[in-house]
Amino acid sequence: MARSLQIVIEESAEFLEKQLKQTRTASQKERLQILWWLKTGQVQQHQELAHRLGRDTSTVTRWLQKYRRGGLPELLEVKTAPGQVPHLTPSALAGLKQRLELGAAFKSYGEIVEWLKAEYSLELTYATVYSWVRYRLKAKLKVPRPHSAKQDVEAVKLFKKTLSQHC
Repeated sequence: MARSLQIVIEESAEFLEKQLKQTRTASQKERLQILWWLKTGQVQQHQELAHRLGRDTSTVTRWLQKYRRGGLPELLEVKTAPGQVPHLTPSALAGLKQRLELGAAFKSYGEIVEWLKAEYSLELTYATVYSWVRYRLKAKLKVPRPHSAKQDVEAVKLFKKTLSQHC
């Protein structure tokens, strides 16, 4: 026969039940459920806890060790990966935002790459700069279409005035 669990749960059954109802994530609900079952005396063995949750006994043991070590906060702590450090430094990002707000400060993304290299010594690829500017900063580099230097300006104005009459 398996030995019974020997764990002291500091929280009351009412508090655990209230937390169970308020919790949004499934992983936290499972962990709170274990404590509630133990506090109310419904379960006395690791195997029974693991069977009810559909988890391995080693998982249940690990969760209970976390609770013994740091209490409820450590048991419910959700660890996230730190992720990669952004290529664009906060100061460079602030400078880029300011420069983009001025209007047509840059004619191309390649020009932004060169500016970041000169001003902030950042070696960024075109794709990185494009994704930062276009998708994160929501900026578009608006450059007018090129027109011929030989173009008659008066003829263009006359065309624009009489266009609606021809349509």
